[in-house]
Amino acid sequence: MSVAGRHAPELRVGRWIGEDGGTIAPLKLSDLGTGPTILFAFQHWCRGCHLHGFPTLRRLHGALRFKGVGFAVIQTVFEGAHENTFEKLRVNQLEYELPVAFGHDEPPAGATLSTFMEDYRTRGTPWFTVIDAGGHIAFSDFHLDADQLMKDLELA
Repeated sequence: MSVAGRHAPELRVGRWIGEDGGTIAPLKLSDLGTGPTILFAFQHWCRGCHLHGFPTLRRLHGALRFKGVGFAVIQTVFEGAHENTFEKLRVNQLEYELPVAFGHDEPPAGATLSTFMEDYRTRGTPWFTVIDAGGHIAFSDFHLDADQLMKDLELA
């Protein structure tokens, strides 16, 4: 079921690190600014995240961070909790030189999906969600065309 067009649910991710790797309070969408927002969901052990997802995110961040676009990265732990740990947030943040907040989202007790996966109906990783300035989900899927998104955001 597509979530495009729906109002973006508030984030329920409980554990976060800030730009400098230090622990911060749980992030809210409003903390990411009033413009468009790009949320990137990954797992540390996900090969596609490292081959395609993070490079795409770095490109978008480099081109759009000073243009009012907010960014956050969320590790959605739906499998492999032994490898996709809170400590791996900083590892990935440093490896990809991304000075943005990184969240760690394990499923609540008794659940199989993380809160972000449940709320945004994602189906795995790497996953991009774009929220427009009005708070509606404009895009939510595995494959994001970075060139088209940058072009779309330039015209907005």
